[in-house]
Amino acid sequence: MRLSDKTISVLKNFASINSNIVIDGGNTIKTISEAKNILAKIDIDETFDQTFGIYDLSEFLSVVNLVDTPEDKPNLSFQENFVTISDASGLANIKYFFSDIEMLTRAGKDVRMPNGEVKFDLDENVLNKLKAAASALGHSELFIEGVSDSLAKITVTTSDNATANTYSIEIPATSESNTYKFVYNINNLKILPGNYEVEISSQKISKLTNSTNGLQYWIALEKTSTYGE
Repeated sequence: MRLSDKTISVLKNFASINSNIVIDGGNTIKTISEAKNILAKIDIDETFDQTFGIYDLSEFLSVVNLVDTPEDKPNLSFQENFVTISDASGLANIKYFFSDIEMLTRAGKDVRMPNGEVKFDLDENVLNKLKAAASALGHSELFIEGVSDSLAKITVTTSDNATANTYSIEIPATSESNTYKFVYNINNLKILPGNYEVEISSQKISKLTNSTNGLQYWIALEKTSTYGE
């Protein structure tokens, strides 16, 4: 098996959500944060024939990279307790052992997403600006507030500082009520670059779906979020 650039990119992103991972047989991979407030899932091109666990996903990806070249991707040959990672020539080989699944954080079942009262498209350019603003201003919160039933305002700020400098942008949105303020911890927005379809529920859970590759994230909102109040 050879892992595509797409799969490697997804696994790097998953490593930022949780350092370990359990990969089940098939072509769907998932991860969940230790705090259980971020779940991610995607269908990939490769199909795994077995279930296995990796304790340090970043380390595993670094090991794969040791025998990666621009011309040829490493070959992964799976055994019961380990995987052999070989270069294109077959002369360089790495034996990487799996971890006990019982010691790892397993994603388990998908989230049953409740009805999303607020929906909008999040453009990659807007997402990049929001993250850049958070970094420049030193804020860790992102507010999404109703302006009308067809417009929402996204603000980077800090809720406990009334005089905090802020960055805001208005985007088209559909909503069942324009009286809401959803709050994200920006550190939880560990998503790959891209355009996303976003649904947010008053039950303080959101779903973000990548418009290109179908990558899905379920991200919990902060307890201070309100809807229809």
